[in-house]
Amino acid sequence: MSNWKIFQGDRRTPHDGIESLESPPPWRQFGSDGEKSADKKPRGSTFIASSEAIDLVNAALYLRRPLLVTGKPGTGKTSLAYAVAHELKLGEVLYWSITTRTTLNDGLYDYDAIGRLQNVKLQEDAKLENQDSDSLSEIRKYIQLGPLGTALLPSKKPRVLLIDEIDKSDIDLPNDLLHVFEEGRFKIRELVRIAEKLPTVEVRTAYQDKTNPETSKDIKAEITEGRIQCNNFPFVILTSNGERDFPPAFLRRCLRLNIPEPNQEELAKIVKAHFDDIQITEEVNKLITEFFNKRQQGDLATDQLLNAIYLITRKSAPIAKEKDKLVEQLLKYLNSAEDR
Repeated sequence: MSNWKIFQGDRRTPHDGIESLESPPPWRQFGSDGEKSADKKPRGSTFIASSEAIDLVNAALYLRRPLLVTGKPGTGKTSLAYAVAHELKLGEVLYWSITTRTTLNDGLYDYDAIGRLQNVKLQEDAKLENQDSDSLSEIRKYIQLGPLGTALLPSKKPRVLLIDEIDKSDIDLPNDLLHVFEEGRFKIRELVRIAEKLPTVEVRTAYQDKTNPETSKDIKAEITEGRIQCNNFPFVILTSNGERDFPPAFLRRCLRLNIPEPNQEELAKIVKAHFDDIQITEEVNKLITEFFNKRQQGDLATDQLLNAIYLITRKSAPIAKEKDKLVEQLLKYLNSAEDR
């Protein structure tokens, strides 16, 4: 094609231009895109930790305490959890996203009682012979551990749990977490009730990545007498955008880290970490400077800068030919981003 635009806005002339679409940015690769691309990097491998972050992560590991991380969106709060998991080879990060409706039990486990009743009814309607429609062993199909419940399973290494945006939670959730964090254990009521007849039950966990060598074996786990007790307290990061205050008792049990917005020099380091062998050209430096100046006037996230730089550093001839025009458009994008 004559220019970098695949979509031309010409509804009268459909074409196959999508076939010339380049591989996505390393941080936006999914499925087969990621499998085929040599640019794909493990999540967390590009995170640049400050000396304060390093100290507090180590303190949390030694003290077996949760780490409450605050900072504006785009400062790398969630990336810190993935960076720790990547460097220490702790496997898949267990991710728990918090909303105003989230309860403690959502993080511990889910029991699909309705699904089980429906299955029993179907079996009864079909009049299945020689099959116990309410077999105790079938309960394993209807229980799945949540991220917090999975993190508390016994393990040789600490598991990594990311509780994202805890400041969005119901007022009771931080206090509800205290007992679990202090004791490192909980019970599954539905399994406790049948423990005498069925002492061990295999259930699904919150792990999903079958390719991760550290945690792929933990996609299912055996629960004995309905009770789970950790032997290695998980490495827990709770993120907050600072939109609310937390109870003093909760804060006393957490280590606290605030991640400030990166300065201009740190932004350049972040750019280099995401792009192999990138040269900080005049165009790149111009975008970094403009981003830094505009961020002080409004909320801009670092990924907006990375998206802009990705486009102007494409090696394809059509994009390179229109680089000056594209830089001008991207500067306008950064100028107006805080208004959106």
